[in-house]
Amino acid sequence: MSQSAVQRITVLGSTGSIGKSTLDVIARYPDRYHVYALTAHTSKEVLFTQCNAHRPSIAVLNDPADAVWLQHALASVGLDIEVLVGPEALCHVAQDPNVDTVMAAIVGAAGLLPALAAAESGKRVLLANKEALVMSGALFMDAVSRSGATLLPIDSEHNAIYQCLPIEHRGGLRQHGVRQLLLTASGGPFRGWQADDIAKVTPEQACHHPNWSMGRKISVDSATLMNKGLELIEACWLFDATPDQIQVVVHPQSVIHSMVAYDDGSVIAQLGNPDMRTPIAYGLAWPERIDAGVETLDLFQVARLDFEAPDELLFPCLRLAREAMHKGGAAPAILNAANEIAVEAFLEKQLGFSAIADVVASVMALPFEEQADTLEQILAADQWAREQAERLVHQQAV
Repeated sequence: MSQSAVQRITVLGSTGSIGKSTLDVIARYPDRYHVYALTAHTSKEVLFTQCNAHRPSIAVLNDPADAVWLQHALASVGLDIEVLVGPEALCHVAQDPNVDTVMAAIVGAAGLLPALAAAESGKRVLLANKEALVMSGALFMDAVSRSGATLLPIDSEHNAIYQCLPIEHRGGLRQHGVRQLLLTASGGPFRGWQADDIAKVTPEQACHHPNWSMGRKISVDSATLMNKGLELIEACWLFDATPDQIQVVVHPQSVIHSMVAYDDGSVIAQLGNPDMRTPIAYGLAWPERIDAGVETLDLFQVARLDFEAPDELLFPCLRLAREAMHKGGAAPAILNAANEIAVEAFLEKQLGFSAIADVVASVMALPFEEQADTLEQILAADQWAREQAERLVHQQAV
């Protein structure tokens, strides 16, 4: 696709925070980008509003009743938009030949299959779904290589690293003079708290991030540092790195989004205001740069930059993620699945905050001898881990 051509875009998870930010950037360039498909899980009213604004060809919902509601609502305002239903429809709009670019922004394991479908179809994949690489890193990267897809990371940290690396960095970081990747973390809302106070954390407190506006699940992951653990695993696959080549650095101001340390002693950083429209615009326009609607960082207002090591005793999820990547095989998929169940239980006030890591560690300690060489095996490990986590949540329910 030439740079002058209109990009036709599917936004997977358009009603979430990443999806809304993506549509904000797209709306600034109607002559450059066209929304082909929008998808949502249950937020049918928000999806209706987005369809009215962006006029896609296809809209996707998970529930048939919601789809019927949306079809009637669209017809009532004279919009002829095809409404599809279910996981198969997500894969359809991800690999549709009319689509050039796919924003993969569905949260959790549900985003794996459509993101993989986009990669297998050779699309420009803007990856904001961590689980696609956490669960099936080898399969996903192989699909990208075989299809010739363009993979651009949208998580602010990975996008920052991508910008700070040489254009060609595959085949091992050391071959390109890279000594270490420095993955920054805000530290979440409970940085500096004591263990007794952390044990009493409520879902409302955990969902109140100091710097970023995010969904509830990812906000809890940020609070436990599991989000940073998942990002560590993701970075290993994206940049052909080992866990030992990645150092997590707590940076409370969240204006340095990550850094790359080189063999000559140089450390290159990417800075900016904490606004996801910056990496989204980078992915949409790459290799060009466009106005994302984000103000330039005011260094005088920031005034200072602080750094500290993460506390893996109070926040063991980061350590668990590193251990899962070292172990390999099904371990990352098991880690992710157990965490999703534990976080859901915490948000429903069935589990204490500190018990999230306990559930994940307990599931990871259980024997699971199956391989993780195929998608079917990975999904089987995911299902097994969910069942084990649900059992443990029931035992620990508060």
